[in-house]
Amino acid sequence: MGTVTLKDLRNDERINCYMEMADANLAARGYTEHGKRHARLTAGIAAYILEELGYSEKEQELGAIAGYLHDIGNVVNRFNHDVCSALLSEQILFSRGMDPAEIAIIIGAVGNHDEGEGFPVSPISAALIIADKSDVHRSRVREKDRALFDIHDRVNYASEASRVYVDQEKKMISLKITIDTEMVSVMDYFEIFLDRMNMCRRAAKALECNFTLIINDTRLL
Repeated sequence: MGTVTLKDLRNDERINCYMEMADANLAARGYTEHGKRHARLTAGIAAYILEELGYSEKEQELGAIAGYLHDIGNVVNRFNHDVCSALLSEQILFSRGMDPAEIAIIIGAVGNHDEGEGFPVSPISAALIIADKSDVHRSRVREKDRALFDIHDRVNYASEASRVYVDQEKKMISLKITIDTEMVSVMDYFEIFLDRMNMCRRAAKALECNFTLIINDTRLL
């Protein structure tokens, strides 16, 4: 069995095709961006979390791969996209000769990233959950006419910056967001993202950390 890296997957024609079509499918349904930008960012944050908490380079790579592939199942349907993403990831990684034990960790993480039925089943899974849920930013909004924004568009567009910080010494993972409160209130954020933030708290606990949400320099969780 060979070694598979994120670099290999970013140059994979099949993955690129599926990812582009997955994002197009969500665009047709009015969803925010779920394409390569989101995949790359999620991969990077997942690897960063694992690195800062002292996990091995191999675990960091597995986290990055899980982050990159976690939404590829949207090429099939948004419904059960987490499971579809896991199954497609298994096919792709097995065809590249990846070790089955490593594939199992990745697809377990991918299949558990959605707040509906997901659960942090491993450190890789927990890092993926936090990385995915932390991507709140105006660059994800597709609609150009603000008059047509739904609540998700408004909250994402109002988010001028978002970043995850890890304090290994204090065992604290923080999501810091800057929101333009002239566009939305902090309560608007909670209205649509409370389930996601609760999932981040469970994920941080699985990493033996606490999770805190800071919006405009005010700690809310």
